[in-house]
Amino acid sequence: MNKKQNYQIITERIDDVVLLLNVMKQIELPELINSYLARHPNQRGLDWGWVAVIWLSYILSQGDHRKVTVRKWVNQRRYTIEKVCGIELTETDFTDDRLTILLRKLSQESIWSKIENDLNSNSIKIYDLRVEQVRLDATTMSGHHLVSESGLFQFGHSKDDPSLAQIKVMLASLDPLGMPLATKVVSGEQADDGLYLPILEQVSQNLSQSGLLWVGDCKMSSQETRGDIHRQQHYYLTPLSRVGKVPELINQWVKQVRMGLLPGQEIIRVDSEGKSCQIATAYELSRSQQITLGQEELIWTERVLLVHSEVAQQKQQRGLEQRLKTATEKIQALTPPPGRGKRQIRDESTLDHKVQAILKAHRVEGLLEFDDEYQPPNSRRQGRYQITAITLNKQSIEQAKLLFGWRVYVTNAPESKLSLKKAVLTYRDEWLIERNFGRFKGVPLSITPFFVQRDDQVQGLVHLLSLAVRLLSLIEFVVRRHLQQTGESLKGLYSGNPTRATARPTTEKLLQAFDNLTLTLIQTGGEWYGDVTPLNPLPSKILTFLGLSPEIYSGLVENST
Repeated sequence: MNKKQNYQIITERIDDVVLLLNVMKQIELPELINSYLARHPNQRGLDWGWVAVIWLSYILSQGDHRKVTVRKWVNQRRYTIEKVCGIELTETDFTDDRLTILLRKLSQESIWSKIENDLNSNSIKIYDLRVEQVRLDATTMSGHHLVSESGLFQFGHSKDDPSLAQIKVMLASLDPLGMPLATKVVSGEQADDGLYLPILEQVSQNLSQSGLLWVGDCKMSSQETRGDIHRQQHYYLTPLSRVGKVPELINQWVKQVRMGLLPGQEIIRVDSEGKSCQIATAYELSRSQQITLGQEELIWTERVLLVHSEVAQQKQQRGLEQRLKTATEKIQALTPPPGRGKRQIRDESTLDHKVQAILKAHRVEGLLEFDDEYQPPNSRRQGRYQITAITLNKQSIEQAKLLFGWRVYVTNAPESKLSLKKAVLTYRDEWLIERNFGRFKGVPLSITPFFVQRDDQVQGLVHLLSLAVRLLSLIEFVVRRHLQQTGESLKGLYSGNPTRATARPTTEKLLQAFDNLTLTLIQTGGEWYGDVTPLNPLPSKILTFLGLSPEIYSGLVENST
C-alpha cells in the first residue's frame, strides 16, 4: 500500500508585474525614494522605496489605486515579488495604515521635489534622453470633498464638473516622450498664470542647462513670464492670450497679411501613413519687447507667428452659426404669448438683463440686436414686455469672421533654433501633455474618485500616480524609439486583428502582451520544482527593446528553494 505523499503547490499570476518591477529597478527608484524617506528607528518590514515600487506595480497592472486591495494582491504574488526585488515580505507591509503613511511622506513638497530631480537625472542618463524642449500645462481634478478655507479642494473655473470642488495640478513634461519632470499640486481656485514660473524654475535648476524651449498655452503668455524665461537664457513658444490690446494688434497684423505685406508659408504635415497634407498657412513678423523685472531692464526681439487654418475657420464659422441660432431661440422664449404657466416679464430692465446674460453665455455679444415693446394692461391681463424682432448685426459678424481660423504665437527663439514650420508643428503637439492628464483621469490610473479624503493623502496620491505616468511614458518612448531606429513594427498587440502592425504602440498595449503568465511551484519530497509560462516572441521582443532579458521571467524558477 502506497503512503500518501506530502506536497505543496504555489501558483501566482505574474503577467506584467515582473516587467514593471524590473523597469523601476532599472531607474533605481526604490533606492532613490529610500534616500529621502528615512526609516523610523523602530520601523519593521519593508523600506518605503520598496513599498512605493510594489504599490506602483499594482496600480499599473490592475488600474486601481485603492489602498484596501493592495495587501491581498501582494500576498497572491508573494514569491514572485520577493524573488524579483530580493526582499522578504511581512504581513503588515501593505496595510492601509502603512500606505497612508507613505502618501503622507510623499506629500511633503521639499522631499518630493528632490525625488523628482534625482529621478530626472537617472532617467535621462539611463535612457539617453534628449533634453531640448519642455512642455507646461495645468489641469483640474474634481471630487466630492469638503471645502475648507485653507484646504486643497476649492471651487474654481473647471472644464470638468463645476459643481464639484477641485484641486489643480501643474505639470512639466519632457518632449517628445511626454515624461513628467515635475508635478505641483495646488488648491483648486488658483489661476493657471501664476503656476508657470515656479515649476519652470524648479525644472530649469534641476536640468542645469540654458537654451531650453518652453512650450505652454496662452496662460503662459504674460509679458512677465516671457521676460523671465528670456532672462534665464531660455526660449518660449506660446499663443498670445486675446486680452488687453492684443485683439487690436491681431487685427492690424491680419490686415498686413490681407494686403500682401507678409509672405506666407504653407505648413505641411506628414501623417502616420506617410501622406502629406497642408494644415495651415503661416506668416511672420518681429517686434521689440521691453519689461522691468526687479532692478533689471530687459529688451529683446520677439518673433510674431500668424497662423491661419482653413479647418479651424470652418469650424469656428459653424460654431458661430449654432451659437447665434441657440441665442436667438432663447431670447425669443423670454416673452411667450400670455397663457397658463407662461411667465411674463413686466420690467424692461429685467428683460434687458436676461437678454444680455444669454448673449454673454453664447459669446455673441454685439452680434445680435433685439427690439421690444410694452403691451399695456387690459381687462384680461397685466402689462408685459414683448420682443418684437431679433436681427443679426451683419457688419459685426463679418468683422468677427475676419479673424476666424487665425492664431498668433510668439517666441524669442531664433529661426536657426525654431523655424516657422517647426514652431507651428511643435505647438500642435500639445496632445503630448494632454495625454498625461488623460492617463491621470482615465485609463489606466483613474485618479477620480480619489478614495482618500485628507489633503496630504490627496497630494501624496497625485505624486505617486505621477510616477506611474512617468513609467508609462518611458516604456512607450523607449520601445517606439527602438522601432523607429530599426524600421521594425510590432504585430500581435491587437487581439481582434492579430496581423495588424504598429511602430507606435502604447504602453497599455505593450503590457497587455504579458497577460496570462503564470508561475507554478511544487514542493514534494523536500524539493521544489517550478515552471513559468514560456514567453512567446512578442513579449520577449518588448523586454529586449527595454534593455531587459527574457530571463527575468524564466529565471524566477531557477534554483528554487
